[in-house]
Amino acid sequence: MPSIHFFRWIENLSKTDHELYWFDVLNRGELDTFKSDHQFTNWKKRKLPYLKGEYWLSKKMPELYNSIRPFFEITENKVLEKIIQEINPDIIHSFEMQSCSYPIIKTMNKFPNIKWIYSCWGSDLFYFQNFIYHKNKIKNVLKRVNYLHTDCFRDYEIAKELGFSGTHVGVIPGGTGYKIEEFEIYKLPIEKRKVILVKGYQNLFGRAINIIKALDKLKTKLDQYEIIVFGAHNIVEKYTAENNLEYKVYGRHDLSHQQIMELMGKSIIYIGNNTSDGMANTLLESIVMGAFPIQSNPGNVSAEIIDHGINGFLIEDPENIDSIAKLIIQSIEDKEMLIEAKNINNKIALEKLDYNTNQQKVIALYKNLEINY
Repeated sequence: MPSIHFFRWIENLSKTDHELYWFDVLNRGELDTFKSDHQFTNWKKRKLPYLKGEYWLSKKMPELYNSIRPFFEITENKVLEKIIQEINPDIIHSFEMQSCSYPIIKTMNKFPNIKWIYSCWGSDLFYFQNFIYHKNKIKNVLKRVNYLHTDCFRDYEIAKELGFSGTHVGVIPGGTGYKIEEFEIYKLPIEKRKVILVKGYQNLFGRAINIIKALDKLKTKLDQYEIIVFGAHNIVEKYTAENNLEYKVYGRHDLSHQQIMELMGKSIIYIGNNTSDGMANTLLESIVMGAFPIQSNPGNVSAEIIDHGINGFLIEDPENIDSIAKLIIQSIEDKEMLIEAKNINNKIALEKLDYNTNQQKVIALYKNLEINY
């Protein structure tokens, strides 16, 4: 799963003596991060020409489709088997469940002596456990996985409920943390912060439009603040334009991670709202940068780092616009709480979210696996 969090995780191992190989399970092409001879890419090939109805079958009857797919094309399982025979790995680490762990379970079962680490991200378990097809797939993976890494305690508990009996290597942020000292220069004092920052996801899980509706109800009380929406899906951009809302809206890929962090440092509050997620990275970033977080709380995951009313606010109903509006105005009007929350979150950031601290955890994780191998 070649995301920014994957790259930041791998970066932790760049100066170790581990020999890293990358299987591009999603077939997206080579990465600059790895030596070219340590990458397995461009593997997806057809055995037969595309057959009419394949896509429909894959969506409507996935189990049947997956059982006959090896006749149509080269599969992830077959490629991984060849890779194992070629390099004889000590450990296989898969990042994410549905796209990166389901497709390799057959081969992992074929090589039971190879240790398997699985990193649980986002809604991997919390959401997909609710569907019988996915629940069975998840159980099959967790039954085989030896080591589990999560970004929250919630998902470790869910994994145990779904049959995981291996070793939990701990809770480490998906991106492994932040170089806090480097970001200090971008953090304004509370009294100089004039931005309300909104995460603009509106999709299966994201509920940014409910935040925007809540802000619109409060517009006469927020005229001294600039409202900025980042990472916005098209539907959010369209909604703000059609309703003549004078917000600054950035699309999904308009801002770099550095630019988002700088915006966090100018923001008095940050608001993120969804129905399902793991420990939201943007929530952690708001804590690092001193923006008061107002965050949804699926499965009580955000409550692992936010003490409601102390260092942030929890949105318990992501569909309740009035309750979101109430939290926004309550935070804006209580400057003492904002200052105290910033102090508390600074301490949390140093203790739990520091890059160097978490880097040592990641290195120790693999080192301990070597010792126990």
